[in-house]
Amino acid sequence: MNLALIGTRGIPAAYSGFETCVENLGLRLVQRGHQVTVYNRAHFIRYRESTYRGMRLVRVPGIATKHLDTITHTAASMLHALTQHYDAVYVFIAGNAPLCLIPRLLSRSRVIINVDGLDWRRRKWGRAARGYLRWSERTAARLAHVVVTDSRRVQGYYREQYRADTVFIPYGADVTPQPPGDVLRRFGLEPGRYVLFVGRLVPENCAHHLVDAWHMLRAQSDGGLDPNLKCVIVGDAPYADDFIRSLKDRAAGDPSVVFTGYQFGPAYGELSSSAALFVETSEVGGTHPALVEAMAYGNCVVVNDTPENQETIGDAGFCYRGEAGAPSLAERLDDLLYRPDLLNEYRQRARTYAVTHYSWDRVTDQYEQLLLPAGSARAILPPA
Repeated sequence: MNLALIGTRGIPAAYSGFETCVENLGLRLVQRGHQVTVYNRAHFIRYRESTYRGMRLVRVPGIATKHLDTITHTAASMLHALTQHYDAVYVFIAGNAPLCLIPRLLSRSRVIINVDGLDWRRRKWGRAARGYLRWSERTAARLAHVVVTDSRRVQGYYREQYRADTVFIPYGADVTPQPPGDVLRRFGLEPGRYVLFVGRLVPENCAHHLVDAWHMLRAQSDGGLDPNLKCVIVGDAPYADDFIRSLKDRAAGDPSVVFTGYQFGPAYGELSSSAALFVETSEVGGTHPALVEAMAYGNCVVVNDTPENQETIGDAGFCYRGEAGAPSLAERLDDLLYRPDLLNEYRQRARTYAVTHYSWDRVTDQYEQLLLPAGSARAILPPA
């Protein structure tokens, strides 16, 4: 089939979980004999070749501002797609849902949208943007042939709020652990001697919980905590300069807190493979790909106790009370970092859980089933 993936920043993946999903899903669809086109934001993706890992790339402009970037790029991509005779269009991000009307009315393409988590809950949005995103949620089930959620919690929300049937498909986590090497040396890190955060540095991802908890932990350690242990913050974000500045101000003068910026590919794999443990502090969203991958790399994981995060880790990790913030996280870290036996036990539990529950091949199976006529796909997908 001739397929398009629209709505993200594009590939090679260099931003968030949606881009990672597009790259992994698109690659496997190509390997199964489909023609796959990915729409890239011309101002964001520096890769300039016309193909990547067998996928055709189309560079489309957008208006690069906080509120217009996604919607304008997706609208331009949809208009281009009308000329391409796609059998199906995979759309990503709930805010793009109203644009599903374009292929739904003007082409014969099957339209499938992955709405991710509840984006309107993110602190970065003002009242008008939140209102638009709530409206977009409502339109998703009406304008797309199939709505995909990456969390059963979010699936339940759509059922309760909109009486909408959705299909649950999680993210995959097929990773290859990397030995320690140049990346760890560049940032002054030692294997097993750092706590890791990976994510966009935006307020709702709550990286400040970890930075503040780290300072509490070191202040109260009375010499028992490994003095070489570090806190590593991997990530960045556009349109979040004030928050990032405040986060770095919190860590000013503390060489044990290391900011690496964005890391992808082998560098990300190396950092993820040698951590003492991984912390997911986000208070919103569905399944976080970085958390799933951290488990697959064999990290003991500690998460903000949102229902979505608890769903992701099952019985293979630990929670802290997100409402309490840094003090609760510091208490949890204090308990774990002094117990290497428990850390090792939960590293293995996390890896086993990830291998069992999160596979990109299985994810691709499910997305491929959505290409079937209405009714057929849901009949053979796992029940909600």
